[in-house]
Amino acid sequence: MLNSKNKLLTIISGVTLFFLIVPLIIVIITAFGKGTTITFPIKGITLRWFSNVFLQPDFVTGFQMSLLIALLASTIALLVGVPAVYALTRLGIHHHQWFQMLFLSPTFIPEIVIGFALYQGLMITIRIPLVITLLCGHLLLCIPYVIRLITASMMLMNQHLEEAAWVCGSTKLESFFKIVIPNIYPSIIAAFMLAFINSFNNIPITLFLNGVDLSMLPTSILNYLQNNYDPTVSAISVLLMLFTAGLMLLVEKILGLKMIMK
Repeated sequence: MLNSKNKLLTIISGVTLFFLIVPLIIVIITAFGKGTTITFPIKGITLRWFSNVFLQPDFVTGFQMSLLIALLASTIALLVGVPAVYALTRLGIHHHQWFQMLFLSPTFIPEIVIGFALYQGLMITIRIPLVITLLCGHLLLCIPYVIRLITASMMLMNQHLEEAAWVCGSTKLESFFKIVIPNIYPSIIAAFMLAFINSFNNIPITLFLNGVDLSMLPTSILNYLQNNYDPTVSAISVLLMLFTAGLMLLVEKILGLKMIMK
């Protein structure tokens, strides 16, 4: 067990937090700088860079497309992952570990390789539309998170609850929706949030699956940085931090995630 009085562990934790938090603080500060380039420390305070974010059409359309793809990919990953995990953990499928490794295999491959493979295989060879190819890439990114989290929750769930429902006359489908889903509900929400955040902020896969008529927010930011180095990028980074934090607070308040996990 970890000892809270361990000085070495305290030092390592402090250094880790320092390198995680300090860069974020610097980004937040530079977003309010008056200078035309990103500098630290800043000279004066202004909000003009935040308004400039919404004046960039690529940022607005990129945000809308990233939000749409992330929502679709995360939702489809849940619709595929939850039944798949239930089948692998409850239905006694032969060689179920092989199937689980198949679902987790995208995590073993660099994302840039996945993006290039989808670009070469689906877009160039089969000529599938860009939006569908992009959605497939983000779906491959999301499914491993769903499989891992839901599997852990299913393994911890008491299987006798389902057996009791069967004895009372429920079918396996009814017990799945009335017993299993309510018991793993916190893991489903956590899996959706983790998949959504990773999809929304993904860069390697999006770089290959990006076109003239379709631009995602991460690539829009990179394209902006090629010609500009003003604090607009810091401002949009702050807005994305607030967006992510707001999503987490919204889930906790509306769905009562904290109460459910207790």
